[in-house]
Amino acid sequence: MISRTEDLEILLTVIDSGSFSAAARILDIQVAKVSRAVSRLEKDLDCTLLNRTTRKLERTEEGRIFTEQIRNGLHQLAEAEEKIRTLKGIPAGRLRVDAATPFILHQLVPLVPGFCERYPKIELELVANENIIDLIERKTDLAIRIGTLQDSNLHARFLGRSPLHIVASPSYLAQQGTPETPEALEQHKIIGFADAPHLNRWPLTRHVALSTTLSSSSGETIRQLCLAGQGLALLSEFMICEDLANGQLVKVLDNHITSPSNRELVHAVYYRNTTLSSRITAFLDYIHPLMRL
Repeated sequence: MISRTEDLEILLTVIDSGSFSAAARILDIQVAKVSRAVSRLEKDLDCTLLNRTTRKLERTEEGRIFTEQIRNGLHQLAEAEEKIRTLKGIPAGRLRVDAATPFILHQLVPLVPGFCERYPKIELELVANENIIDLIERKTDLAIRIGTLQDSNLHARFLGRSPLHIVASPSYLAQQGTPETPEALEQHKIIGFADAPHLNRWPLTRHVALSTTLSSSSGETIRQLCLAGQGLALLSEFMICEDLANGQLVKVLDNHITSPSNRELVHAVYYRNTTLSSRITAFLDYIHPLMRL
């Protein structure tokens, strides 16, 4: 039997994401299932909800009125279910958490076994994105953000600061030498971010125009390149604390990095128009004291 609620949620995802294929990708289902869900609703309502063209998708007037109402209705249903779970005293239900790959790998994954043991009824989903996402569009409950927050519609819980370090492998420093001044960095191989140029402007005490010789869109890939002796990189301590402790990476020019800076900030964020559910509270209360930022 097909869930009417599921069809409604699929319809909202189509509208929020802008296409059937994008909705299918977000929900991890086939495009055909998305199409069938919308068609069922249109058949039941005996009206067209979406105008589909090869270039864009738009709501009809009936679609606009209907989706505005069902969005509120589904939100109220979710709140009602959450209140029942709260009365039972056991956090339960899906919790989708978004963060950059390095944060998931180095901070969240080690804490998952203990969290799942303590809260077995929470269905935890960890979703890796290197760029900032729209929480509503991606059906995400909570996101971990590094750096300055941009969206004023978000509630934020401050988790701490993660210092930045210029690091390299011992093998690279043995071959290329250790830079003693910021200006010396110009003579070294620099590993940077491919699609975030602002992250390649290092917060040094003296301005130096650096050119990257290797780049990647993934912070974890940059870490691996650094471990492989391919150059110097500026990375957050939350992703390299183990590497520093075991000597696989070495800090250089630590006294020449401006700190504190906004790039060190770590927040957990969620939308203002959502009730802070018991499972979000449980997750943050569990991970906050255990993280190594």
